[in-house]
Amino acid sequence: MNSTDLWTLLVIAGLGVVTVVTRSFFFLSNKPWHLPHWAQRGLQYAPIAALSAVVVPEIVMSQGQLITTWQDARLFAAAAGALIYFAKRNVLLTILGGMAVYLPLHLGLGF
Repeated sequence: MNSTDLWTLLVIAGLGVVTVVTRSFFFLSNKPWHLPHWAQRGLQYAPIAALSAVVVPEIVMSQGQLITTWQDARLFAAAAGALIYFAKRNVLLTILGGMAVYLPLHLGLGF
């Protein structure tokens, strides 16, 4: 075994230890641990922030560049989905409505 393989194994083991310790940090303490109110309030926005970070670039970018034309079916589908959601507050209708706009534009008109 050469030194590169040994170094790689040590790094993997070290990363494993760090991962286990940081993820089990809350179980190692005997005292009850509470988040401050500001942190609890901030964590309420974590799911929508993560979803936005995934969805928005997919809507406004194509191949790493911002979309420069309105002839993109994703823009119209996202707008239709947003309107349906704010009107009905129904996620299933939002998905169906967005796809009902996206598919004809994308497949039919080639947007």
